Amino acid sequence: MSYKKILTIQDISCLGQCSLTVALPIISACGIETCVLPSAVLSTHTAGFSGYTFRDLTEDMPLICEHWKKESIKFDAIYTGYLGSAKQIAYVKDIFASCGSESLVKIVDPAMADGGKLYPGFDGAFVKEMITLCAECDYLIPNMTEACFLTGTDYKTEYSREYVDLLLERLTDLGAKNIILTGISYESKKTGVVVYENGKYSYYEHELLPNGCHGTGDIYASSFVGALMRGKSAYESARIAADYTLECIKATAEEKDHWYGAKFEPVLPFLINAINS
Repeated sequence: MSYKKILTIQDISCLGQCSLTVALPIISACGIETCVLPSAVLSTHTAGFSGYTFRDLTEDMPLICEHWKKESIKFDAIYTGYLGSAKQIAYVKDIFASCGSESLVKIVDPAMADGGKLYPGFDGAFVKEMITLCAECDYLIPNMTEACFLTGTDYKTEYSREYVDLLLERLTDLGAKNIILTGISYESKKTGVVVYENGKYSYYEHELLPNGCHGTGDIYASSFVGALMRGKSAYESARIAADYTLECIKATAEEKDHWYGAKFEPVLPFLINAINS
């Protein structure tokens, strides 16, 4: 097995089991050297906590990139998660161009919206800049809401296969080569992920749990990236990531005091076994 080196760019919530505190251990557990570029540092994530601290690291990003260029550091893959501003997106595109190997794999999770709404602090200008980043990626991992904002499509909670096909067509028109569209439900009590790889549509359906957990999108994207970089196909990676995320939610379901994230750590053996099988 070749030893891959991946860079992931997103924020650090010191407590909260999301972003880099999820991506670093999960991808590392998959057997991939995982390097990080933090876009910000928060004392906790922003969902359910008040008075959290926030340190913006935007201006550090190009300085770090310049050092890497001087050291001739190259990455086999670059995976982006939550980015706090349009300026950070511009810096990420420079890192794509400057710090990638000849066979660089670019993976973008456009973490900016859910439930039909943009996250606080984001606006139409940010969406437009995110579209330019998605145009450069090899794998795009949006949820339904993000797909709608990226393509200017009306958000629906009930939809048909034709509606999803329209989203996929519009996402590919943006330039995204392969798409992993999460949270797609064609019937009650079921959900799943659509994989559009090399023009081929696949759907992996699984159980829809009544409860959710903060940070499961980051768990899903990180485990997808880990599986993909271990040589699994996009569909296999999407299936492994879905099954693993489901197990993480189940492991947390009875823990009322653990409302701020999913207990992904005890379930890491499940992920490792799936990737090695």
